[in-house]
Amino acid sequence: MQPVTTRSKGEPKQSRPVRVAEAIKDWVVAQGLQVGDRLPSEPELISRFGMAKGTIREAMRILEAQGLVKTRSGPGGGCFVHEVSKERARALLGNYFYFKDLTIADIYQLRRVLEPELAAQLAGQLSEDILAQLEANIGAYSEPAKTLDDEREQHIASLRFHALLAAQSDNDLLAFLIDFMVNILSDLTVYRRLYSPPNIQLWANGRDYQMRLVEALRRGDAGEARQIMRNHMETAQELMEGQEAEMQRRFISE
Repeated sequence: MQPVTTRSKGEPKQSRPVRVAEAIKDWVVAQGLQVGDRLPSEPELISRFGMAKGTIREAMRILEAQGLVKTRSGPGGGCFVHEVSKERARALLGNYFYFKDLTIADIYQLRRVLEPELAAQLAGQLSEDILAQLEANIGAYSEPAKTLDDEREQHIASLRFHALLAAQSDNDLLAFLIDFMVNILSDLTVYRRLYSPPNIQLWANGRDYQMRLVEALRRGDAGEARQIMRNHMETAQELMEGQEAEMQRRFISE
């Protein structure tokens, strides 16, 4: 293999270790390596990619930081292809949005499109065990919160309902996107204190929509499941935007 030295015209210049890391990733895919497969030794990588030892080592550190390879020491050790966990992927993507000024409208613009289709897709497809888990989740907020701490926990638990639902999709991309949005919204709710002041209407409407959704899913009524989720998202957006506006008023007054 020729040394890794080229880049496409117009692309920002990357460091040599970064370019080598990308080349190793391409090579892994081209070779059809799977999770758990051993990568070539360091001398083999030096020879294959025509780079110095220091560059190869830095490239492997980059890949390990990305979660794509894992190094094991001792007998049978070496460097192995590693699968990035959903939690790690979510955290890495979350870092990208850390300094973005995401709003409730930004998040619900996608939720309103994706979650009704997820609900329709899952109608009649869920086992009684999963339906029971969804109902048990709703049971965690069967009564209005009595304290602000309870209100915060109920918000998080209500969003967990949607993460559990997303996990049942056979479309990995759809499941990840919805799970990611749910987690971002959960984080925003906590650190922007969108659970304060308590909103009894948000609690009552959300719980009612979720209970009716479970029944539509159990009956296998895709059209009704889609409509219930669509109404749920529209109502939740309106009420959460109200919470967001209240938070901004508090911030200005302080």
